[in-house]
Amino acid sequence: MTDYQPENVGTVTKYVVIESFSVTPADLAVRAYEVSSGVMIKETCFGLVIMGTEDEVNRIITEVRKVDPDHIFVKDRGFPPGDPRRCRANLGGARPGFHGIEQEMTILPYISNALKILGTRDPGTVPAQKNARKKPKLDISTLKKMIDAQEP
Repeated sequence: MTDYQPENVGTVTKYVVIESFSVTPADLAVRAYEVSSGVMIKETCFGLVIMGTEDEVNRIITEVRKVDPDHIFVKDRGFPPGDPRRCRANLGGARPGFHGIEQEMTILPYISNALKILGTRDPGTVPAQKNARKKPKLDISTLKKMIDAQEP
């Protein structure tokens, strides 16, 4: 077995996923190229893959998110673009993880809508989150019914 020799030490790779009817991945790529310096940017069907130093990648993402903040999402990626261990050009078929992103894309419109609504509300009118750790105690009669209902 060949020892793994990392090629991009000190870099991070992040996905920038766009869920918008008015902004395309190409629009994001143009904006990212305008503000980038020394990073790798790859346009994909769902947005961008950006690889570089953590500070530079985060700076570019901050600028790109200004284009449409309620519809742009960021996700870490463990491998750089074109990595032979994960690249579909080497493996054939869909890239491992593509189907996960495809599934996540189905819920992003709901998140975008919620962010849009929250952005129009006064922070004082947003109800406080209920403490999910405080759960009502199970009373003894309910517990007994549950035990009795168990099959032997």
